[in-house]
Parts: sequence; C-alpha cells; structure tokens
Amino acid sequence: MEKLMQKYEQKLCTAGLAEEGEPLMGILDAELCWNRKNRHTALLEKIFQQMNINSILFSKPKEPYNSIINFLSRASNEAIYPEDCESRTFLHDLPIAADFSDTAIIPRLRNRKCVLIPGYGVIAFGTVSLEQAFITFSSVCFASFVKFFSDILHKKKKGLISLEESKFLDRIRRSLPQPVEHFSALSSAPFEAETEVLNALEEAGKKIVDYGLVDSYFGNISYCFHDTLYISQTGSSLDELAGCIDPCPLDGSSCAGITASSELSTHMEIIKTLGTKAILHGHPRFSVIISMDCDRYECPCRGFCHRKCPEIRNLADVPIVSGEVGTGPFGLCRTVPQAVEKARGAIVYGHGVFSTGKEDFNEAFLRMLAIENTSYKEYFRRFDA
Repeated sequence: MEKLMQKYEQKLCTAGLAEEGEPLMGILDAELCWNRKNRHTALLEKIFQQMNINSILFSKPKEPYNSIINFLSRASNEAIYPEDCESRTFLHDLPIAADFSDTAIIPRLRNRKCVLIPGYGVIAFGTVSLEQAFITFSSVCFASFVKFFSDILHKKKKGLISLEESKFLDRIRRSLPQPVEHFSALSSAPFEAETEVLNALEEAGKKIVDYGLVDSYFGNISYCFHDTLYISQTGSSLDELAGCIDPCPLDGSSCAGITASSELSTHMEIIKTLGTKAILHGHPRFSVIISMDCDRYECPCRGFCHRKCPEIRNLADVPIVSGEVGTGPFGLCRTVPQAVEKARGAIVYGHGVFSTGKEDFNEAFLRMLAIENTSYKEYFRRFDA
C-alpha cells in the first residue's frame, strides 16, 4: 500500500498537479492505511464509513490550478460546469462544498467522483483502486484550467471582463511555462520486429505524458506494423503501456479490439485513408481551449457543437472538426480521417489533437507539439487583440 501511494504522489508531483508532501491518500484493505499523519484524516475516515469506496485522495492542487479552482468556485455556489469532451463524459460537473465538513462533503461525493472545497483543495475517491482517484484529481485540474481560459476569453470578446478578472489572468499568465519547441528524438523507423514496435509505443506514450500533452489517462496511441494496428488499451495510462497494447489486425480477424482504445475505429480509418503508420491522440490544453472558441454566439448548434458543428474552422492550416467517440453518425471516424488527410493534424472540438507520422512517432509528436504551441500563441493573440 505504501509503495502504491508513493507512486501516485510522485505522478501528481511530476505532472505539476500537487506539491511534494501535499497529497493525503488513504486505502482501505484489511485496515485503513494513510500515506501520512494529517489533521484531516478524522473527517476523511467518515467518508470511508458512509460510502462504499476503497481509496481517497485529498490535496490542494499546485498553482495555477489551486487559484483557478478557487476563482471559479467564487462565481458559483453549487458546481462548476466544464464543457470539454472528457469532463462532459467522465465528470459531468465539479461540485463545490461550502465548508470543510462531512455534512457538506459527503452528500456531494455520493453523486459525483470528486468535490471541490475552496481554500482547502480537492477530494477524489476510487471504488476499486487508488488510480481512479488519481485520474479524477488530474481531470479536475485539466477541466478547471480549460474552463477558466475558455470563459475569460469569451468575456473579453464580449466586453464583459472585469478589472479583477483581467488582473487575475495576468497573474496566471505569468505563471505558465513557455512553450517547448524541441524534444529529444524518439526511436526511428524502420522497425523490424514486434518488440521494437511495442518499445516505440511505450516510449512515445511516456513522452506525450512528460510533455503535458495528455491529462490523466485520456489519449491514445497506435502504430501499424505488418497489417496489424498496435493500439493502447482503453483506460490505459500512456506512461505505463507495457502489457497494455492490443494487436488488432486490419482485416478484423481478431477480437483483440474488444479491449482496445474506444477510438480504435478512428485510428483504423486514418490508417486506411492515409497509409500512415504512427498516430498520436492527446489533449493539449490550449488546443482544446482554442477549439471551443467560436464567435457565433447565437448559433442554433450551441450546446451540441461537439457533435456536429456546421462551421468550417481552422487554426492556421489545422482543421477543427466536431465528432463523438465511436462509430455513430457523428463519430470521429467520419470526421478526423478526412481532416488529417491534407493537414499536419486535426483538432477535435473540446476534445484534443490527432497527429500522424508516416514512418514513426517523431513526425507525429513534432506535429502535436507544434499545434499546441500555435494554440497557446493564438489564444493570447486573440485575448490581447
């Protein structure tokens, strides 16, 4: 238990989501174990007593997430409502507790996977594993970040931004790291054996996490080798892909796709359309934010933009498309392959970036990094305009 809690504390700190020594974690097995002594464990134990959970994570997020969450919480009494794809699907909303008490916290946790307590931090839980709590905490930070920057840009464009909000954005802006333009090269093609392909997938998956181009476990990666698409499994952590990659024959002659990424169909269609070999899908923050910025405020599709947007939009030469996960009438497999056919990648509304590499992941990674850097610069260009 101790090693498991150390692992997730390290992941939180490495991702810049929490300060070292800040996360408080508890796991219920034969007995309830905590990663450290803390004055808040008594209250958190009441959550274990009243809910059917096996793990809990409580931490104040690292800046700028903590300030952003507190700022958003002040504007709402009940909950924050993110509009990015994964939050709509996975979190729905971010409930707010008025104070740090069991009577304020537990009712909200019964209906959601987390609760925000302004001035204290975020509580997330897992019903079967601590990983679930880690994923939720990471997703809260991502969703809050996207929500804040999306809302503040919208207010600025409509002339509704206050002096307080403008000053707050300036402070947050100064705390952001500058875009990274270069990266150490990944393994180069050609790959001669399956083991080389698996190693390349694991290497690229870890790189995309290290560079902050994906939040929690969301995102997927694939490589086509000898008429087989090797793709990350659904729910797998991209920085821990060993044993979590499924070989899916292009002719559909295997049922391996059952556990493959939910976006397998999109990867398959990209391979068939482009003849490319490497595909990356991540959730770079400013790419997601830019994709949700639209000046058609009275559009009849408002609220359904992620499903079927009638507008043709681009970020420089990168198309922004709509689409849902899966193979339905609005599936990503119908919009993304055509979008990436003549571009260096595609941004999906409120969702993330797909990029490709003809032979290996170097080209795909460079393209995704460039798209996110362009999105970062474009965001502040629009805000400063």
